[in-house]
Amino acid sequence: MSVRVGVSVTVGADLEELTSTLAATAADYDSTGEFPAVPIAAVHAAGLLTATVAREYGGAGIGLAEQCRVLAALGEGDPSVALITAMTLLAHAKQARAPHWPPDLYARVLSESAQRPTLLNAVRVEPDLGSPTRGGLPGTVARRTANGWSVSGHKRFATGAEGLSYFLVWARTDEPAPRVGTFAVPGGSAGIEIRHEWRQLGLRASGSHDVVFTDVAIPRENLIEVLDQGARTEPDISGIALPLASIYLGVGRAAQRYFHRFAWERVPANLGHPVAETERFQRIAGEIEALLAGAEDLLLGLAGRIDAGEPVAATRALGARALADRQVLDAVQLALRTLGNPGLSQHNPLERHFRDVQSAAVHAPQEDVALRTIGREVLRT
Repeated sequence: MSVRVGVSVTVGADLEELTSTLAATAADYDSTGEFPAVPIAAVHAAGLLTATVAREYGGAGIGLAEQCRVLAALGEGDPSVALITAMTLLAHAKQARAPHWPPDLYARVLSESAQRPTLLNAVRVEPDLGSPTRGGLPGTVARRTANGWSVSGHKRFATGAEGLSYFLVWARTDEPAPRVGTFAVPGGSAGIEIRHEWRQLGLRASGSHDVVFTDVAIPRENLIEVLDQGARTEPDISGIALPLASIYLGVGRAAQRYFHRFAWERVPANLGHPVAETERFQRIAGEIEALLAGAEDLLLGLAGRIDAGEPVAATRALGARALADRQVLDAVQLALRTLGNPGLSQHNPLERHFRDVQSAAVHAPQEDVALRTIGREVLRT
């Protein structure tokens, strides 16, 4: 299989231009909550939707540190677009690490990806079950049919739902001894209902809606993988936690950029010069930079070590993400508090950045699970 799907990705001037392009429409998409089709097309045109496709498949095969840089840049422009992009990048990265897709199905996905944005997302969360990281079996069921499978169930938080080319549905089989697997359900298939339940504080354009599957027919070759009940593949914590945290690092940089702009444009009559020249704003600007630079060093530094082949425990990635999220949140909150009323105004982007960065903590595994995992590990030593 060798389908050319992307371009060689280099973080630089082109990526900076894409960040600006996304930033130009982010407020509009935040306001309407519409699926950001035009920005996603721009990401696709830049070759970034397939940047993690392995080189053996004709992709760029970028490493973890480069993924973090790309997602931070996209997050600085529009974190909703960055999150939608991340879901596709993570799916291709997982295939690059450990091939598990049926070859013909993955070849078809790559062929489609070469022609148009082909979005993927592993949809796992359910209303009754919650996040699978906390245990339990899916209520979504895949039943055998003469030609393949019929999928029925209710999923939540399906990021990019309206634009997904394939829902990668986590479901159990209806066999006497149920197995659990991932089924590639093409978007737009008969029996898919997207319920517009996504009315969150931030990331409003991510379209992380509920999706109900009712007897959705898929061919047998769309079964990606299936495991016996109780068996499980270990997730690549580093490959998920560090890229997702990088999105919110980008949000922090966007908030910092506006803070700097405000500081130079604000010239109180009683002062006679920009507040950027006051000791107070300089000290706060320094604290914001220290927080963001520290988060950046945590994420990119650890990702670089992993790319270099250094064995890194999953708990290190969990800890890096938890600390980076906290530092970015602190930086944005500090900028908001310093600006006061102007920072809370919807006329300024800082209010939106503050809302968006609140979503950093909701991605699985959430902080309480991460810290408990770290705690169990260190208490064994």
